[in-house]
Amino acid sequence: MESNRTSSGGLDEPGRVVHGGDGHVHLRVVDRSPPEGAARRPWDWARWLVVALGGMSVASFVGSFLLPWWRFWLYAPQYPKGLMLVISLTGMGGDVHEIDLLNHYIGMKHLADAAPNERMLAGYGVAAIGVLTLAGMALAGKKLNKWVAIPAVAFPVVFLSDSFYWLYSFGHDLDPKAPLRIGAFTPELFGNGQIGQFATFAQPAAGFWVALAGVALAVAANVVRSRVCTHCAHASECSLVCPRAMVLPDKARSAS
Repeated sequence: MESNRTSSGGLDEPGRVVHGGDGHVHLRVVDRSPPEGAARRPWDWARWLVVALGGMSVASFVGSFLLPWWRFWLYAPQYPKGLMLVISLTGMGGDVHEIDLLNHYIGMKHLADAAPNERMLAGYGVAAIGVLTLAGMALAGKKLNKWVAIPAVAFPVVFLSDSFYWLYSFGHDLDPKAPLRIGAFTPELFGNGQIGQFATFAQPAAGFWVALAGVALAVAANVVRSRVCTHCAHASECSLVCPRAMVLPDKARSAS
């Protein structure tokens, strides 16, 4: 290709097609090098990583919703193999009927009376946590960075707090007219315990650990997100909303 000089020998203006005096059309040579000051920012590559980690976190929460969260065992001489109670976010399984019969003798409520509202709203709660986590990862501005992972972290914390409340309530609200009288107690949420003649054991199940993995992914995404925001071209003016929704093209950079 011939150079883009005018017929008088000078350079043409950018974007113009020059008709040379020799009868040839001379095309402008486009300079594709980035403009000064528009070099790629450090950690800009990690924007999609933030979204990916956030998505994996939400997927973990959805998976945990489908799995058991806690298991309790009761052992006594008449039950050499033990009785097992399985707790999930939406209900209970295992030897529920047998355990209810035993609870009747000490005046404890039926297991179906535990956390009815929590079980009914669990699906909505998991959906809300997922939406808040993803929206926070994509849309939160620099000033909200430290709050982005809060919904994810709160998920297992709320479960543990609510479970302890119901264990305490069931163990302290015994029917005084029950055939067997035992003192108020709180069933152990972790490890070994004792209820009357029964030895108990409790431990987290797969759903709880999968949810914790989701929390770890959300925290990791938040850490990477903080690095991205610190080095972002909009860091100085960024407030409550990310101007790039984390992964959109930078209009200011494209226009420069």
